[in-house]
Amino acid sequence: MKKQQELEPSIGSVPDSALRFVGFLSFFDRYGTAPMLVALSLGTSLSFAQAVQLIASYALFYAIGQPIWGILSDRFGRLAILRAALTGAGLSAIASILFTGFIPLLIARSLTGLLFGALYPTLMTLLGDTRTGVERARGLSDLQIYSSLGTTLATLASGAVATYVDWRLVFALPAFGCAAALFSLRKVAEPAHSRAGFNFRAAVRPMNLALYAIVFLEGGLLMGPLTYIVPAL
Repeated sequence: MKKQQELEPSIGSVPDSALRFVGFLSFFDRYGTAPMLVALSLGTSLSFAQAVQLIASYALFYAIGQPIWGILSDRFGRLAILRAALTGAGLSAIASILFTGFIPLLIARSLTGLLFGALYPTLMTLLGDTRTGVERARGLSDLQIYSSLGTTLATLASGAVATYVDWRLVFALPAFGCAAALFSLRKVAEPAHSRAGFNFRAAVRPMNLALYAIVFLEGGLLMGPLTYIVPAL
C-alpha cells in the first residue's frame, strides 16, 4: 500500500494524461511548420524566404521567452502561467489560420512561439514542485517520451497534411489541442512552491558560463540548420 502511494502523483500535481498531452502538443507545434515550408509558400502569397522567416521568428521568440516565463511563474504561479500560455497559444494559432499576409502572419507566429515556449519548462518546474523520487523520474520520462512523439509526428505528417489537405490544418490542430489541454487542467489546483531570490553572482560563475555556451551552441544547431533538413529532403 505504501509503495502504491509513493507511485501516485501528489495532490495538486498535473495528471499524467495532461502532462503527456501538453508535452506532445508543445513539440508538435514547434516542429510542425518546417516540413511544410514549400506547401506554405505555394498556398499563400509568401515567398519561400518569407516562409523561412516565419520559422526563424518563431524559434527566436520561443527561446527569448524562456527566462521570462520562469520569472513570471515564480511570481504568479506555475499553473497560472501554463493556463495563460495555453490560452494565448491557442488564440495565436487561430490568428495564424486567419492571416495570409506576411507581416500579420509573422506577428501571429512570433506570438505563438513565445507562448508555446512556456509550456515545456513550466511543466518541468511543476514536476519539480509537486513530485519527488520515483514520481518525478517517471513524470520526466513521460514528458520526454511524448515530446519526442510530438516532434516525430509533426516531422512526418505536417508536410503531407499541408500538401494534400491544407496548410491551415497544421496550425488549427494545436489550437484545438490548447483547448483540450485547458479542459484537462480545469480541476488542478495551484501547487505550493517556494520563491527563491535570484542570485546573479552565482548565475555568472565560470562553470555556469561554460554551460550557457554549450547550451547556446546546441540550441543554435537544433533550432537553426537542423530545422531545415526535413524541408530540404
